[in-house]
Amino acid sequence: MKTEVQIGTQRYTKVNACDEVGVGGAHHNYEIVPSEGGGVFAEVNFQTGGVNELGVNGCHNEDLIAIVIHRLQGFQSGDFSCRENALALTKLEEALHWLRHRTDARISRGVEGKNVV
Repeated sequence: MKTEVQIGTQRYTKVNACDEVGVGGAHHNYEIVPSEGGGVFAEVNFQTGGVNELGVNGCHNEDLIAIVIHRLQGFQSGDFSCRENALALTKLEEALHWLRHRTDARISRGVEGKNVV
């Protein structure tokens, strides 16, 4: 069952959630497709379940944020440097900080990698 994600402009591409809501209340499998038909540009499969319980079986939110940070850093070092990219970079770095903060808190509580709150 595919559900179109209604976030972003969808001018050129669409994002679909390709699975049922799973562990933790989130989808785990996505695809990016052209808005006007055609094949799949990319598939993203996130970790399902705790790493300590099921092993590494998908990517993490931080992985995708790291990709976008790296890409924007490239634009900022080239001809497409602009204020908007700088602001987006700042917010993405902040998002990465807070996800790392959450991970550190889970490590200190001894629940990192486990499927518990």
